[in-house]
Amino acid sequence: MITGNLSTLKMATLPPVLAALLARPEHHLAALQARDDGRIQPEGESWFCTLSPTRTAPAATRHTEFHRQYLDIQILLAGEEIVHFSCADARNQQAEERKPDLFIVERPWLPHSVRLQPGDFVIFYPGEAHQALCAVGEAAAVRKAVFKIPLAMLEARA
Repeated sequence: MITGNLSTLKMATLPPVLAALLARPEHHLAALQARDDGRIQPEGESWFCTLSPTRTAPAATRHTEFHRQYLDIQILLAGEEIVHFSCADARNQQAEERKPDLFIVERPWLPHSVRLQPGDFVIFYPGEAHQALCAVGEAAAVRKAVFKIPLAMLEARA
């Protein structure tokens, strides 16, 4: 798990491929906030990004997930949320695959939390269980950009 803010990207010490992706002018906070909701996938690229409005909810009602083939870069564009997570590898835990590469953990152990505000991002590598969109107080509207980066993209440039 890596966390940071788009305005201080160099401080996050990201792997070069991720730092270069987030440093693109079209991925600066104001540029992402100005884009319409929907999917972004430049021609010839294996990564994609989804921009969408959603709502937070009490943690007790939110699912916990992990991925095997993709890492998530979740960037908060508007609102506030708490994300609970574990740095332990969840890939050997009992989990249900609800969609391709979306595994839901029934009994997660999530000892860590991070509170996100606009411009903040969090990166979850394959196997890192995370429970996003947890409310800060009352449930509220948020808007996020979620980049899905195939593991092969990191391995090819390592």
